[in-house]
Amino acid sequence: MEEKMNLLSLKDLANGALQEKADAAMRKVLENMQDPNTPWKNKRQINIKIAFVQNEGRDDAAVEVSVDTKLAPVSPVVTRMAIGKDLMSGKTYAQEYGRQIRGQMSLDEYSAQTGTAYQQTDEESVDTETGEILSETKVIDMRKAAGS
Repeated sequence: MEEKMNLLSLKDLANGALQEKADAAMRKVLENMQDPNTPWKNKRQINIKIAFVQNEGRDDAAVEVSVDTKLAPVSPVVTRMAIGKDLMSGKTYAQEYGRQIRGQMSLDEYSAQTGTAYQQTDEESVDTETGEILSETKVIDMRKAAGS
């Protein structure tokens, strides 16, 4: 006949510390899964480790309880940067840019610099079937505008 051992419940181990640590790890994992800045496909893990170190008399043991998580990393943010050397000063530069290439002038910048408004087409002046512009628009030579 087998003798039953008197075992501790995991929820009671270390005065409930294991349960608290597991709950905190679960919150971290769930938050990481809901973070739109992390890849959706990556596995997340909760690792519970219980280590026992007994004495020589085998009548006492130190029990170490640890909980750690493996989360999905935050996805990197991508940007663009123009790098080069200024031919006048000889200094190296790096300049981040968004939609425009370094040194390129936007229509808004041109308009502000020269005081000249540019004309935008409206829906009535564009053939929606072909995309052809039906009305005359003012063409701006940006090469000449940059030199002014």
